[in-house]
Amino acid sequence: MNCMNELVLPDSSIHEACGVFGMYDIDGGDVASSIYYGLFALQHRGQESSGIAVTDTMGPKGRVDSYKGMGLVNEVFTGDILDNLKGNMGVGHTRYSTAGESTLANAQPLVLNYAKGTLALAHNGNLINANSLRRELSKTGAIFQTTIDTETIAYVVARKRLACNSIEEAVRDTVPLLEGAYSMVIMSPRKLIAVRDPYGFKPLCMGRRDNTFIFASESSALETIGADYIRDILPGEIVTVESDGKIVSDTSNCIDASRQARCIFEYIYFARLDSMIDDVSVYDSRMKAGRFLAMDSPVEADLVVDVPESGRAAALGYSLESGIPYGIAFVKNAYVGRSFISPKQKNRESAVRIKLNVLREAVRGKRVIMIDDSIVRGTTSDRIVTMLREAGAREVHMRVAAPPFLWPCYFGIDIPVREQLIAYNRSIEEIRQVIGADTLGYLRVERLKELASGKGICTGCFTGYYPYKPPREDIRGDYEE
Repeated sequence: MNCMNELVLPDSSIHEACGVFGMYDIDGGDVASSIYYGLFALQHRGQESSGIAVTDTMGPKGRVDSYKGMGLVNEVFTGDILDNLKGNMGVGHTRYSTAGESTLANAQPLVLNYAKGTLALAHNGNLINANSLRRELSKTGAIFQTTIDTETIAYVVARKRLACNSIEEAVRDTVPLLEGAYSMVIMSPRKLIAVRDPYGFKPLCMGRRDNTFIFASESSALETIGADYIRDILPGEIVTVESDGKIVSDTSNCIDASRQARCIFEYIYFARLDSMIDDVSVYDSRMKAGRFLAMDSPVEADLVVDVPESGRAAALGYSLESGIPYGIAFVKNAYVGRSFISPKQKNRESAVRIKLNVLREAVRGKRVIMIDDSIVRGTTSDRIVTMLREAGAREVHMRVAAPPFLWPCYFGIDIPVREQLIAYNRSIEEIRQVIGADTLGYLRVERLKELASGKGICTGCFTGYYPYKPPREDIRGDYEE
C-alpha cells in the first residue's frame, strides 16, 4: 500500500498498495528483465519486497523459477539473478504490507504446487473475508505457509480447478467467493490470466509489445518497457492469454457500472502522475482537484506551492484557476522515499524530518497557499506549516486535495483507527488550529466523482459508506466491540 506525504501511519493499520505485473512472450523470448523494469516503474506502490516468477511454456510443463527478496526492486535483483530466471511467461510483484507481516515468507509472487500442476499469483488488494475463507480451508486440511490474502485466493482457485475443465473457469468460480479489493495476475503452465474485482477497487491494464502481452497495475509501467497500452481490464473481468496468443475475455462476474467503486485515492495519490486509470488521466484528475479547491476555497495570497511531490499537479491547478503564481517552496531530498510506504512508524517519522527543506528566498514575506494531497494525523502538516513560518512566510494557507479522513478503509488504504485521525471529532476550524495554518480548506466530497470523470468510486474513508458491509473481524483476527 502506498501513499500520501502525510500518511504517517502505524504498522497495525489497515494497509495497502502493491504493484503487479504479468508478461507472456508468445514467441518464446525471456521476460524476466522486462518484468524487472516494469516493477521498477511500479516501485512507488510498495517498497518492502519484490519478486518475479517465470516459466518456459515450451519446456517442462509446470516448472517455475522464482526469486523474491526484501527491499527495493534494484536491491533484490542483480543481473545474474535475472539471467537465471529463464522463461517466456512470468508474473512480478512489489509489496507494501496489506494483510500479513512484512517478512520474506509473505513476499510475492506466491508459487503453489497442486494436483493439476502449478500456479503463480501476484495480488494487489485486501479481502475482507480472508479470515473466514482461511478457517473454512483449514477445516478441510489446508496448511498455510504465509499470512497473506494471496495464499487464501490461491487455495480457493486450486480447489476449484480440481472440478473445472480449465484454470480460467476455476478463477471465474472463485471470484464470487472473494469479498473485497483485488487485482491479480495468475500464471498457469500455459496461460496468463488477469482478473479485477467486480467493484474495480484496484487498477489493472493490458498492453502489447510485438507478440508479447502484458498486464500491469498502471499504464506508466507499460510505457517503461516500450509496450503499447491496449485497454484497462474491466471491473469483474477475467482476461486470459493463451499459448497461441489468443485473448479470451470473461465478463460473467461484471456488475452494473453504477455499482462500481474505484478507489478514489488512486487518482488523488497512489498512482503515478503519468498513468491512465479507466481512461482517466491521473494528471488531469489532480489538476481538477486543485481547480476545485480554488473555486470552493479561495483566498488572497502571493504564491501557490506544493508539498512535494504528490501535491504538485493540484497546486498547479489551483494556480491556473486562481491566477496566483505557482512557485517552489520546498527542496526534497531525492534519496528519501515516500514516507507512507516505509513499514515502521519510527522510519516514517525520520523520513518526514529529513525529507524537506524550505527555500527561504521563495517564501520570505509572502502569503503562501500550500497544497497537499491529504491530512491524516496532522503531525506532518503541523511541522511543515511551522517550517514555512520559520522561513519567513507572512501567512500560510493550507488547501487539501481530498476531503477529511473520517473512517477506516477495509480495501487497501493504510488508515489508522478513527481516534487517531485528526478530523475525528474535530471541526475544520479546530483542525486549522492544531496544524497552525491561517486558513484551511478541503476538497468537497461532492467533487470526488468529478475527479474520476463520473465513474463509480469508493468514498468510504470520507463518508463511511462502503460497497460492502464493514467486517466485524479485521485482518489481524481481532473483533471490534
